Amino acid sequence: MTKILANDGISQAGIDALTEKGFEVITEKVAQEDLINTINTENYEVLLVRSATTVRKDLIDACPHLKVVGRGGVGMDNIDVDYARKKGINVINTPAASSASVAELVFAHLFGMVRFLFDSNRQMPMTGDADFKSLKKSYANGRELAGKTLGIIGFGRIGQEVAKRAIGLGMKVIAHDKFIEEVNITLDFFNGDKKSFTIETESLKEVLSNSDFITLHIPKIGDKAVIGAEEIGMMKTGAGIVNAARGGVIDEDALYECLKDGKLGGAALDVFEVEPATSNKLASLPNFISTPHMGAQTKEAQSLAANVIAEKIIQILRGVI
Repeated sequence: MTKILANDGISQAGIDALTEKGFEVITEKVAQEDLINTINTENYEVLLVRSATTVRKDLIDACPHLKVVGRGGVGMDNIDVDYARKKGINVINTPAASSASVAELVFAHLFGMVRFLFDSNRQMPMTGDADFKSLKKSYANGRELAGKTLGIIGFGRIGQEVAKRAIGLGMKVIAHDKFIEEVNITLDFFNGDKKSFTIETESLKEVLSNSDFITLHIPKIGDKAVIGAEEIGMMKTGAGIVNAARGGVIDEDALYECLKDGKLGGAALDVFEVEPATSNKLASLPNFISTPHMGAQTKEAQSLAANVIAEKIIQILRGVI
């Protein structure tokens, strides 16, 4: 029986799909330092990970019986993909499964940002009883998203899902992507109606300078942040920014200074350069919101990702075994 180690977990839908086909699925978490020994001792042929477990050259070399490495999600920067494939290992992921979940988290952050939800949730228990009127007045400068311009940097699957929701809210959408010139966005309504929009991408400078809010959906390439002090300087004073893509895409030191001095009105990060980010100085600012890398963590996304990865494993191993 082929054994599968889902080291960062897998939804029950995926477990059921795999066990029905005769695979044994183990979900007990193995520490990174013990992973090589466990894979070899237990003779695992498939390793499934999310973002917590890394699959580097040392593990690949040390585990000759591995046939498949799967990532339940989009990015595979925690896996040495090219090297694994050169060694004959199938590397798979689920690029479309979490698009809607990440897009909805972006808007959770945007709504929280413009209505000061994070800070008010902290202040209400402390001063709500004694000074309710003053607290209410302190949040009188909230904004509506309707009518504002959302700049989307990275216009792939997730960026396009974000665009759909922005259009539905009455926002203007502008986008930048190095590899995409034009996208047709189709909105599907509850009654079966459809409406399509064509969005042509623009330069990074144009998107940064003309947006009320920026959301990032790009990978980190190299050591340099895509959004640093220079890029933030191009943005409107008081603009907001969201990163639910990859840690390190934004220079966090520059972000801190620009939030502190009022250049930016707000920021929200779901991903950080160093995780966990419990001691990050950004957390001290009232106009900053953080979440613990949870963009894809919805029941719907996890179930879809598990079903997709299970189907891919079944197809691969039917041809291998």
